[in-house]
Amino acid sequence: MWTAQEIAQQPAAWRELAGSLTTRQPEIDAFLTPLLARTDLRIVLTGAGTSAFAGQIVAPELARTLRRRVDAIATTDLVSNPREAFAEDVPTLLVSFARSGDSPESVAAVQLADTLLSECWHLVVTCNPDGKLHRIFGTEETGGRSLALLMPAGTNDRGFAMTSSVTSMMVAVLAVLGGLDDIGRLADAAEAAEPGLEKRATELVAQHADRLVYLGSGALTGLARESALKVVELTAGRVASWAESSLGFRHGPKSVLTDSTLVVVYLSNDPYTRRYDLDIVAELRRTLPVERVLAVGCLDVEEENWSFPTLGRLPDSTVAPVLLLLAQHLALAHSHALGIDPDNPFPANEVNRVVQGVRIHELDR
Repeated sequence: MWTAQEIAQQPAAWRELAGSLTTRQPEIDAFLTPLLARTDLRIVLTGAGTSAFAGQIVAPELARTLRRRVDAIATTDLVSNPREAFAEDVPTLLVSFARSGDSPESVAAVQLADTLLSECWHLVVTCNPDGKLHRIFGTEETGGRSLALLMPAGTNDRGFAMTSSVTSMMVAVLAVLGGLDDIGRLADAAEAAEPGLEKRATELVAQHADRLVYLGSGALTGLARESALKVVELTAGRVASWAESSLGFRHGPKSVLTDSTLVVVYLSNDPYTRRYDLDIVAELRRTLPVERVLAVGCLDVEEENWSFPTLGRLPDSTVAPVLLLLAQHLALAHSHALGIDPDNPFPANEVNRVVQGVRIHELDR
């Protein structure tokens, strides 16, 4: 079973990634150092679906670390509204998250950026050496205007849903742009938690929740969106899920709650932000049975039902790849409980692993 294997292999994949980034450090520095020295540089993180959520997760930490404008814009929005995405013709580094590098929007996004911007550089983060993006930008023929980072072999997930691919790509971008200097610490935390996560996911599925809600603040809102997508994908839509920010949930989305809803709240490591997360946890525990409100954090305190205690001082964007393991296991456990093949939840190809059927229209000049 590919999906289970790809979830389990993530700590090893991150360690292998750390080694490859170290080997390529001179090349990475030569590309990024001059760009980051430009105070007028805009950074745009792009991708589709899970890859778009990856950008939403890491963007807050990049903005904080680099002290510059960092925007996460899905390729699906960028391609359909390119003049809005690139309304300002400013020097731009386009960071493309792409498991396959073959989706129509991914290729169109880089072409539109080059068309509409006077100065554009490309950082391609992909898992597929044979994908179009890696073939285009993984060569020296782009005149120093691009760099392609290829993730370790095996992260080009064979399963339907993105698991080891997305966490590896997030870790890579956090390392080269966000100042993450200890990938091994994340790998150690994930490895230590792995056996318990599988057991806990099975226990939660046994509660027979009719729907799942994921909540988080800042970078963890993007994590909530990716978590909700995983269970929809691996159960072929038979388990409904929602994602929202901790504060935004009260403004209408809270209407989805039933007595048998499972709510997962990702608790921020930022002391100020965490107060809002804990407020919604306390409110939900007054509304739902206590066992149906799961607070996931890194401080190992009483309010947390599940903790990754060695990560308590790291930024939320940085701990997100480890926190995501719980959602991946929960989605996989739901898939097993429903008798669905997680590697191929859509045997009739209603939904494809690499998106098909997208028509890219020529830009009207």
